[in-house]
Amino acid sequence: MKAYQYLINIKLKSPAILLLIIVLIQACSSTKYIADYQAIVKKVTIDSVDAKFEEQAYNYVQKDLRPASAFSINVPLYNLFNTKDGRYKTNNIKPFGTPPAILDSALVEISRTQIQKFLNNKGYFQAKVSADIQVKDKKAEVKFKAQPGPAYFIDKLSDSIASPNIKAVYNANKPAVTHLHSGMQYDSDSLNYEREQIYRLMKENGYFYFLRPYINFDVFGADASSKTHKVDVKLNVTNPPTGPHKQYTIGYTHMVIAPNPDGFPDSARYKLSKDTVNGIIFTDFSKRYRRNPIVRYDFLKQGDLFDIRNENLTYDRLYELNIFKNVKIDYFNRDSTSNKINAAIQLIPQKVMSNRVEGEVPFNGGTVGFNLSNTYTNNNLFRGAERFELQVKGGLQSRIGGGQTPFKDIYQRDFSISASITVPRLIIPFYNPVLGGNGMPHTTFSSSYIYALQKDVSVRRIFINSITYDWFETKSKLHSFTPLNFEYRFGNLEEDKIDASTLLNNFYYSQLLNRKDFTLGMKYNYTLNANKLNQLRTFVYFRGGIDIAGNLLQTISRLSGSKHNPNNFIDGDSSRRDYGTILGLPYNQYIRPEVDIRWYKHLGGERQFVARLNAGVGYAYGNTIDMPFEKRFFAGGSSGIRAWQARTIGPGNYNRATLSSDLVRKAIFGLDQLGDLRIETNFEYRYKLLDKFFGATLKGAAFVDAGNVWNLTAIDGEEKMFKFKKLGQQLALGTGLGLRYDVQYFVFRFDVGLKLKDPQFTGSDQWVISKFLSGARDFKNDYNATHGPDTYRFIQYNFGIGMPF
Repeated sequence: MKAYQYLINIKLKSPAILLLIIVLIQACSSTKYIADYQAIVKKVTIDSVDAKFEEQAYNYVQKDLRPASAFSINVPLYNLFNTKDGRYKTNNIKPFGTPPAILDSALVEISRTQIQKFLNNKGYFQAKVSADIQVKDKKAEVKFKAQPGPAYFIDKLSDSIASPNIKAVYNANKPAVTHLHSGMQYDSDSLNYEREQIYRLMKENGYFYFLRPYINFDVFGADASSKTHKVDVKLNVTNPPTGPHKQYTIGYTHMVIAPNPDGFPDSARYKLSKDTVNGIIFTDFSKRYRRNPIVRYDFLKQGDLFDIRNENLTYDRLYELNIFKNVKIDYFNRDSTSNKINAAIQLIPQKVMSNRVEGEVPFNGGTVGFNLSNTYTNNNLFRGAERFELQVKGGLQSRIGGGQTPFKDIYQRDFSISASITVPRLIIPFYNPVLGGNGMPHTTFSSSYIYALQKDVSVRRIFINSITYDWFETKSKLHSFTPLNFEYRFGNLEEDKIDASTLLNNFYYSQLLNRKDFTLGMKYNYTLNANKLNQLRTFVYFRGGIDIAGNLLQTISRLSGSKHNPNNFIDGDSSRRDYGTILGLPYNQYIRPEVDIRWYKHLGGERQFVARLNAGVGYAYGNTIDMPFEKRFFAGGSSGIRAWQARTIGPGNYNRATLSSDLVRKAIFGLDQLGDLRIETNFEYRYKLLDKFFGATLKGAAFVDAGNVWNLTAIDGEEKMFKFKKLGQQLALGTGLGLRYDVQYFVFRFDVGLKLKDPQFTGSDQWVISKFLSGARDFKNDYNATHGPDTYRFIQYNFGIGMPF
C-alpha cells in the first residue's frame, strides 16, 4: 500500500517538475525566436541621476523596452504559448505572460528624450542625456547616461492675480494647499499641483465658470548664463475677456424623474411642475416616488455659493439610493447679468422589483431531497427608496431504497422565512438627524424564522429580530448600532428515542439541536479606514465592537421580585440550574468586546506589508454560566493562524490526548477548542508575480501568524487558562506562502501554512518544525496513535475568496 501511495506521489509531482523544466528552458532561449538582426534587451541602466529620482526616471523608459525581472516567469510563459516554427507568432496571441523586450532604436530615442525632459522639469535645466547600446549574441544592454548639471532652486515667489476676490480666496487658503516656497528645488509637478489646487478652490467658492487655462506661471532665470542657479516664479491668474470672474449662487433646483427606464420623451419638457418648495421644483413623471426621500439628498441648496463638492455629493447620494440608473446634473442661467445659476437634475429610474428562484436536489447515501428558495426584492417599497427583501426557503429529505417510492419516508423538513426593510435615513423617534454628507445612512429592520424537523430526533425553532442604524461620521469613520437584538431559540432533542452512543457520536449537533435560550441585547461597531482597504497606500485600519446582552432582562426580573442564581441546582438535580427565565426560557447575559487593528505599509509598486492584531474576550455573568458557543472564540482557519485548521488550536496548552477515548474526541470535536479570549497576530508581505496570468494578475504573499485562545477561569484545567507569564509557551506559530488570483472584481486565494511551534506540546517539543525537517513520519505515527481519530498535519491548505484581512 505504501509503495502504491509513493507511486501516486511520483505521478503527481512529475507533471509539475516537467512544466518547471520547460519554463526554465524557455527562459534561456528567447533569442532563438527572433531574427538575426534583432536583439533582446536584457538590461537597462540610468547613470548619474539623483537617487531620489532614479525610480521616477526609469518610468520614462518605454515599457516595450524594459526587460523582465530575472526571477519573473512572464517571458517564459509567453514563449511557451506564443511561438511557432521557431519564431514568435504575429497573430492569435495567447494572453499568457508578456513578450520579451526587443531592441528598438526609436524607442531608445524616445526614452532618452523623455528622461531629459523629466530632469529639466525637476530643476536640472542644463541636463543632457545620452544613450549607448551594446549588442552581443542577440542580447542588448541599453545605458542612459545623464549629465544633469546644477539643480536650480526657487528664489523669489510672486503672483499677479487680476481679481481681488480670487486673490483673497487664494491667500486665505494658501497655507493649507501650496507646495511652493522659497529655497525649494524647482519642480514643474509642484507648479501643476498649485494649478490644480487653485482650480479646486475656485470651484469650491462659487466661481462656476472658472477654468484651468486662466492659471499660468512665469519662470525667470532658467538659462545656462545664470551663476546663482536660482529662478524666480510668478503665478498669474487672469480674467476672462468678458471681465472679472464672478461668484455664483444656486438659484432653484429642478429635479425631474423620467417616466420609465427608457428615459425622457420629447414631450416631457412641456409638462414640468412649477411648484417650488425650499428652492426645489420636483417633477416625477413616473409617479413612483415621494418627494422628501429624494430631495433630501440634493445638496445644491438655494442661496448657497456654488461648490463642486456639493455637486459631487449629490451625484453620490442619488446613485446610492439604488433606484436610479442614471443621474445627470446640468446648470442654466436665464439672465446673463445675474450671479445665480439654476441646477437641473435629471434622474432615470431603474427597475424596482426583482425575483430570484433557486433550487437543488441533493443525493446523499440512500437519501434524496430538494431545497427551493424564492427571493423577492423591491427597491422602492413605500415610494421612498426603501429596500424590501423577502426570502422563503423550504426543503425535504427522504430515505430511498427497499422498493419505496421517493418521498415516501420523509425524515427531515426545513422551512425558513426572512424579511428586511432598509430605509436610507436614520429613523429615530422625536429626532430627525440630517446626515449623508460623508455616506448614506441606513436604518434596517430585519426578522427571520427558522423551523427544522428531524423525525424522531429533534424539532428546532429560531426567531430573530433586530433594528440596526448605520451612519458615517466621516468618509473613513463608520458607526453601526443595533439597539435591539432579539433571539429566541427553542430546540427539542428527543433523547428518549436516541441511543447513548449516537448522542455521543453527534455531541456537537445534539448541543445545537437541544439549545433553549433567549437573548435580548445590543451591539455597537466602529470602523476606521475601511474605504482604503483596496488601495495601495500606508494607513491604519481599526474595527472595534461590543456585544452586550441580558442586563435589561435581569433588571426587569429583579424589579418583579424574582431572584435566581444559576450556580444553584433545582432540587439537587445537576442538569437543572436555577436560571431566571423569560417566556419560559433562560436568558443569556454576557459582554463581548473585540478589536481588529491593522497597519498597511505601501512599499512601492504592487508591494505591501500588513501587520494585524485581532483580540477579543467574552465574559458571561449574572444569569449565564458559560458564553453561548457561537459567541466564543476560536483560532486557526484561512483568515487567522493559517497553519492550523479552524477550531484546532488551544485553549492554551490543551492537548486532546487527555480525553478518555477516540469516541469522546470525535464527539466533541469543534467544541473543546473554543475559548473566552482570543489573541492573534499576522504579518504578511504582498507582491506581484505575473501581470497576465489567464486573463488576470497573479500575486504572491509570505506570512507569519501567531496566537491562541484561552479560558478566563481554571474550571476546565489550568493549562487552558490565560496567564501572562506563560504567554510565550502558549502561543501557536506558523508561517507560509500564498497565491492571489486577482480578477479585479474579486480575488481567489490559496495559502499554504506550515506549523512552526505547537502549544499543545511541552518544552522544546513545541518546535514541531524540527520534526517536520527530520523524523516527520515517526512523529505523526506516534501522535495519531494517542490522538485518534485526529491526525497530525504539518502543512495546512487554505482556499478562499477575497483577501484574508
